[in-house]
Amino acid sequence: MLTKETRLRVRYGETDRMGYVYYGNYAEYYEVGRVEALRELGFSYKEMEDKGIMLPVLEFTISYKKPAFYDDEIRIVTSIRELPGVRITFHYECYNQANELLNSGRVTLVFIDKSNNRPCQPPDWFKEAISPFFTEVE
Repeated sequence: MLTKETRLRVRYGETDRMGYVYYGNYAEYYEVGRVEALRELGFSYKEMEDKGIMLPVLEFTISYKKPAFYDDEIRIVTSIRELPGVRITFHYECYNQANELLNSGRVTLVFIDKSNNRPCQPPDWFKEAISPFFTEVE
């Protein structure tokens, strides 16, 4: 399993009139975690796209537990729990600075070959980068 922690600070413009982080901003927070998880594999989202692989979102789910507020530091824990096929699912947990769970969710994306705009298996270079995180302990 690949796990990556990313931290960010809530900006004023990301809150609503109640002072809570607006619920829709968590999709962007999850994206920050996802991009950094891919960096952990040794490449960027941009490099994937430059190599002809796109990853559009197929499904997004989230379960809210507690609100985050302006100036809170959020810790986003992003994990890939299973080897991807045509689809890859990222799991998320967001915590505040008191280590309280704010929400959990998942985002499923589809590998798309940019040349024909069709779903495809992950390229070999992607499989080689991710496979060490899934080796069995003997």
